Amino acid sequence: MNQDWEDRVAALWDRFDDYAETEEDEARFRADVDALVAELPKGSPLGPFERACAWDSTGRSDKAVPLYREALELGLAEVSPYRARRTKIQMASSLRNIGRAEEGVALLTPELDAPSDELDDPVRATLALCLSSLGRDREALSLALGALAPHLPRYQRSMANYARLLVEPGEQPEA
Repeated sequence: MNQDWEDRVAALWDRFDDYAETEEDEARFRADVDALVAELPKGSPLGPFERACAWDSTGRSDKAVPLYREALELGLAEVSPYRARRTKIQMASSLRNIGRAEEGVALLTPELDAPSDELDDPVRATLALCLSSLGRDREALSLALGALAPHLPRYQRSMANYARLLVEPGEQPEA
């Protein structure tokens, strides 16, 4: 889509917190998203992506999941690889919210090997939540510590080693 449309979408999301958390205001926000989506060409993967985000952000994970899937099926990765990765993160979170955390794990695990970008930590954080929901807390903690370690002012090496050892027990980390 053109830059004007992208700017208007960004401006709407920047105002998201201005919408109260009432059912009426959430519906109004989704209607505002739908109005922008109506400007897109038929079959654009951006439409279901934006609509999924709107449903998700207003607490309706159940409505968001099919729209995230549709966006990916329509080729979102070709239009916007960044949005496609966001879609996987957000859909995994939504799947977890509706009791389908195993699908979230399956969706995000390949993302651990994807080219690195600013979404690496959200991938790990969301995957950790999905794993924890499945009772796989050691793996979840390992991911969370591994994502946190590079951001620490000290102890990066130790924390990274502890994170690794949570899933590879039996060794002592190097300090």
